[in-house]
Amino acid sequence: MEYALRVKLPFIQKKDPKNPYKGISEKTKENGIMETIIDQDTTQLTKECCPLFHPEKWDGKTHHWNNKKFIKASVPTLFHIPFTPMLDKKITQMMKMAEDAHRLHPEKKEILLLFTDPNPFRTELYLSVTDVVPDAQNTSLTGTFMGKVFEVDYKELPKFIKQMDNKFVESGIKVNDYYVHYAYCPKCAKEAGHNYMVLFAKLN
Repeated sequence: MEYALRVKLPFIQKKDPKNPYKGISEKTKENGIMETIIDQDTTQLTKECCPLFHPEKWDGKTHHWNNKKFIKASVPTLFHIPFTPMLDKKITQMMKMAEDAHRLHPEKKEILLLFTDPNPFRTELYLSVTDVVPDAQNTSLTGTFMGKVFEVDYKELPKFIKQMDNKFVESGIKVNDYYVHYAYCPKCAKEAGHNYMVLFAKLN
């Protein structure tokens, strides 16, 4: 699943194990943005990939959103399993619309792409934006959201959500809905050695 902020962004080449930051500028390291330098003949191209993820920013943190702006889209699924080419195309369209309208946050690590399944046959996507995007399905989220960072295989997500539900019930907290943000695309997850996801529980 070519997700997150990497739609229309390229891959990361293998790092030098003795110098994992080889080819990455000091400014880029400070900003937490992964970079890869690609040599093609005599031309050197610099590309950005997924932002470096910091679990402590989200894990166990409560967020109070008041009409936080997003653009929304949906794709069909088969028992919660998305059709990857269709999903990739939809995300690319959303990103392009937001970029063309200059409505993406300038700091990529602040951009959220949330997924939620209202039923086994449809996934809804929410891309955070800074303002209304022309010709897009504009929406917003309001409420209290608690974030939990975890590392499990995608197919284990329902099991993890059930565990979270049980913990909330024990605490006397009711959850209205769940949204998932994937920190890395598959290639960056492999490169980083982590497959982080953020589960946002919308509390009642």
